[in-house]
Amino acid sequence: MLNALTIDVEDYFHPTAMQATVAPPAWDTLPARVEGNTQRILDLLDEHRVSATFFVLGWVAERWPGLVDEIARRGHEVACHGYAHRLVYELGPARFRDDVERSKRLLEDRLGTAIDGFRAASYSIVPSTPWAFDILIAQGFRYDSSVFPIRHDLYGFPTFNRFAVRVRRPAGEIVEIPASTVRLFGTNWPVAGGGYFRFLPFALTCAAIRHLNARAGAPAVVYLHPWEFDVDQPRLPAGATARIRQYTNLHRTEPRARLLLQRFRFAPIRQALSFSDLPVCDIPDTSAAAE
Repeated sequence: MLNALTIDVEDYFHPTAMQATVAPPAWDTLPARVEGNTQRILDLLDEHRVSATFFVLGWVAERWPGLVDEIARRGHEVACHGYAHRLVYELGPARFRDDVERSKRLLEDRLGTAIDGFRAASYSIVPSTPWAFDILIAQGFRYDSSVFPIRHDLYGFPTFNRFAVRVRRPAGEIVEIPASTVRLFGTNWPVAGGGYFRFLPFALTCAAIRHLNARAGAPAVVYLHPWEFDVDQPRLPAGATARIRQYTNLHRTEPRARLLLQRFRFAPIRQALSFSDLPVCDIPDTSAAAE
């Protein structure tokens, strides 16, 4: 089975864990490493003849437009990660719309083609933000991958379907592709991406992907970040929790990614998942729809 490989193209100072340490106005004062780290991933994927979906942050695309060209030139899908890596529920409808519109326009103007996919910063479409789907639909996205059906202090939509569905909203419909989980003891457990990829034993990650493929008949959605391949990234003076999330087991990312590419088949989201015959999920308005 083809699994979906996704890369969130952002630098080491962009993650939500670093927001309390580095404000956006200071980003340009820090040594940037995203271009080199993304090239490193592109070379790794070339080596294994694998294509992926790259969710590119608008802030990055604005400063390194050639990197966007290179991702597309090497046969990967370019998708949108918003502009400034802000949490959806903190932005609110108006600012979220502006952030999405700005980043989508940057990518489409650069590539001269429509951008179909979106992923919010830190999977921050949550039960209190159904209006975010309306904004994405109005912006012309075909699919979204911003829901993580787990409980977490920063994000989570634990009651959402664990697998791809067609979300029906007042603005229309959009395919939602949640991050991968396994169901155990009545709880959804996160697997196959980000810190979970670095923290959990690699054998457990492989077992979870095999379970999703064989038992659930579904592709896994794997997500990684360029900064997770960068053992030598500058250490920022963040709090203890942020340091644990950001820096633990960075040395394991690339070796594990290589093994994963050898053991499983991967493709961009549009190839790994079929958008036809998906179940429909009606999400009611729990707050005012975006104006």
